[in-house]
Amino acid sequence: SFGLWGITLLMGLLSVFFVCLFFSSAFAVDRGNFKTCDQSAFCKRQRAFKPGQSPYRALLETLELSDSRLTLQLINDNNKVHLLLELYRLQGNMTRVKINELKPLKPRFEVPDVLIAEPPTDLSVLSKDDNGVVLSLGAESQRLIVSARPFRLDIMEGPEVLLSLNSRGLLAFEHLRLRKDTNKEEDGLWEETFKSHTDTKPNGPTSISLDFSLPGVEHVYGIPEHADDLKLKTTDGGDPYRLYNLDVFQYELYNPMALYGSIPLMLAHNTQRTMGIFWLNAAETWVDISSNTAGKTVFGKMLDFVQGSSEKPQTDVRWISESGIIDVFIMLGPKPSDVFSQYASLTGTQSFPPLASLGYHQCRWNYNDQEDVKSVDQGFDQHDIPYDFIWLDIEHADGKRYFTWDPHKFSQPKEMLQGLMDKKRKMVAIVDPHIKVDSGYKIHNEITSKDFYVKNKDGGNYEGWCWPGNSGYPDFTNPEMRAWWASMFAYDQYEGSMENLFTWNDMNEPSVFNGPEVTMHKDALHGKWEHRDIHNMYGLYVQMATAEGQIQRSGGAERPFVLTRAFFAGSQRFGAVWTGDNAAEWDHLKISIPMCLSLGLVGVSFCGADVGGFFKNPSTELLVRWYQTGAYQPFFRAHAHLDTTRREPWLFGPENTALIREAVRQRYALLPYWYQLFFQAYRTGMPVMRPLWVDYPKDTATFTIDDEFLIGSDLLVHPVTEEGSRGVTAYLPGAGEVWYDVHTFQKHNGAQNLYIPVTLSSIPVFQRGGSIIPRKDRVRRSSACMENDPYTLYVALSPKKFAEGKLYIDDGHSFNYDTKKEFIHRSLTFANNALTSSNLCPDCNFLTSSWIEKVLILGASKPSKVVLKMNGKETPVDFEFDSSMSVLTLRKPGMNAGDDWTLLLQ
Repeated sequence: SFGLWGITLLMGLLSVFFVCLFFSSAFAVDRGNFKTCDQSAFCKRQRAFKPGQSPYRALLETLELSDSRLTLQLINDNNKVHLLLELYRLQGNMTRVKINELKPLKPRFEVPDVLIAEPPTDLSVLSKDDNGVVLSLGAESQRLIVSARPFRLDIMEGPEVLLSLNSRGLLAFEHLRLRKDTNKEEDGLWEETFKSHTDTKPNGPTSISLDFSLPGVEHVYGIPEHADDLKLKTTDGGDPYRLYNLDVFQYELYNPMALYGSIPLMLAHNTQRTMGIFWLNAAETWVDISSNTAGKTVFGKMLDFVQGSSEKPQTDVRWISESGIIDVFIMLGPKPSDVFSQYASLTGTQSFPPLASLGYHQCRWNYNDQEDVKSVDQGFDQHDIPYDFIWLDIEHADGKRYFTWDPHKFSQPKEMLQGLMDKKRKMVAIVDPHIKVDSGYKIHNEITSKDFYVKNKDGGNYEGWCWPGNSGYPDFTNPEMRAWWASMFAYDQYEGSMENLFTWNDMNEPSVFNGPEVTMHKDALHGKWEHRDIHNMYGLYVQMATAEGQIQRSGGAERPFVLTRAFFAGSQRFGAVWTGDNAAEWDHLKISIPMCLSLGLVGVSFCGADVGGFFKNPSTELLVRWYQTGAYQPFFRAHAHLDTTRREPWLFGPENTALIREAVRQRYALLPYWYQLFFQAYRTGMPVMRPLWVDYPKDTATFTIDDEFLIGSDLLVHPVTEEGSRGVTAYLPGAGEVWYDVHTFQKHNGAQNLYIPVTLSSIPVFQRGGSIIPRKDRVRRSSACMENDPYTLYVALSPKKFAEGKLYIDDGHSFNYDTKKEFIHRSLTFANNALTSSNLCPDCNFLTSSWIEKVLILGASKPSKVVLKMNGKETPVDFEFDSSMSVLTLRKPGMNAGDDWTLLLQ
């Protein structure tokens, strides 16, 4: 029987459970501050519609076709409201679908400033009858079918449906109306209250919804920012994924709650094709995902297989937004790289960062004063750890008045900046978009006199509570306001600033401590538009204006560096993003990987997480593991909360200092590779840090992996993210490929799960056989000190004894690579026992004093001699061969990194 012992055990377990519950909830988001779908009136209304027959039909007699687009009216048979459908076929295998009211009472918001250009179009009709229209999508067998009754769109390739719109009948468009014409005063149509805040909704209900079906798809990704797995989960039985930029204090992991940024782009992937759905809307948005394979156990799937189930997997997605219009871009790939370039052609690529910003950043809230900054800076030199940027949080300013310095703690900012410049280092200072309401503060007075503040619903300046106390919020949607803001970064305006001072935009969701959901009231006004229409773009505009200010202060010569917390589609054009206020917990270290992978998939390559965790104090082991992980993520910055104990890298004993030093040095050695990848991202839109499936799109084993990742195509990283770990299992992809451990040069076959024993010093990293990676192996105190250092080439041979790579060099900081073609771009190829460097840009001009000091060839055979062929001359080269590891080392071949040359192995 269960008996007393069982009851005692149960009671003990329960008490442990409640203690755990208390401790976990004592340090977690206050969910009550943030809405669920049920508490968001438009989401609740839209979600109440169930799949079924759509009330919309297409009025084919209204069809008009021009070179660029097809227009057609839709009618809702329930309320007789007419909508206007516009279809565009865009160059590069994309289709754009716009739906608006045919005759709205007043204009509905359409998102500006995100698309970099109006995409080029062309279109032709293949056939038309009473049931619908068939359009050609350019590619041989691709067609777009418009069905009239009920209205739906299908994109086909040959006999296969790639994607359908409104196939579940969830198109719903709440038209603008007069309040007196509303049948019943339903909750939340014309007014909505959440906690103590009332949203007056002067325009009434304006929400929109559309469903998309993806036959053959089981894996969807993207729509950041969420603290969740890389592969998106189905939302049946829970809340949809929410996109609404919010300052979420102490966010929880593994749920669909909104966070600081929103990019409404979803990728769908299977072994045949990758596609994208870009929902261009800046209002609060919810995304529902359902799937016919979700919830099936492995046994159920096996049973289907045995019984020959004909059900094809399918994922259904539904987008719901509070206002605006339906404006959606469908990217048809077919390869992952095609989707990246398609999205980049719409919203732009990752801005090319200054080289120094790819180094290590040291930050906390707050370095106390100039002495503190100086002593931290000296600490890095004393402990021989390189760094490039030291950061100042909100306490550096005079009473949190941004663009100023505390007169006691930072009385000589130029002296401080000069001290850093003498060591070839830089600083970032925070400039937040909430402005202290204070008549003695120049910035506030100018914004007031120019009437640049966001207005409240009654037309007065909107005010809310933030770090400085009572604050105004500049209207960054206004281009004149942005131009003025940019002008404030000029050296004669921003007193104490110098060319090595850069900027951090925090709190730009915007964060309003006493506002609904800690943000701005939706009925606040930006000119004629409500805040509800533009909310998710506010942060993008802040970063845009700040980056522009940095460019202008140098007369357009120097690249900016701006970090932002809030973001939207297109934010990649203006700088870097971090994952916000994480915590010093192992799960937060783990989640940094899928969070940055998700951002990379939607255009934002320059992503990182606070190393060590922002809240709480990390154990020494966690801190070391976080440095080891962060060193292999694009944006590498340590940061910590005001209340945490100091955690500069040398404060944990010499053994741990050495481990952190080693991780940071590995980052610096690989800077040439990182820099070349960011050049590629800027040119093509390819993510820098990426999931394995991007490079192995047919390997289903990679589709859900998010505890390891690729940097470019050539480095695979599996950080150790478990406490007390003795070993990790890494999946090495690629049947018939090989991977080399970058630390030991041990060779491993692809398409296997490899168990790797680890100690506290281990960072499992592998170089792909078939690749060439340039490194700079000399240790300096910052990236600028390495400028003229020589290169070592790591040539990892494929089983067919082939390898290729690239080398990119420029001045590291100016726009001359773009305006004057001043850069070196070289192709490195190993084939037929010869390593050759050839010029990828013959009309470029740039000189480097860096030379090639060493070449390591992994997987090599021993040659009898090695000869350098250059400028018509042949010279012998010294070499060593390690037969146990098959590594050939060529010492001091001595050619300039910018020259043509060939090394022959004979």
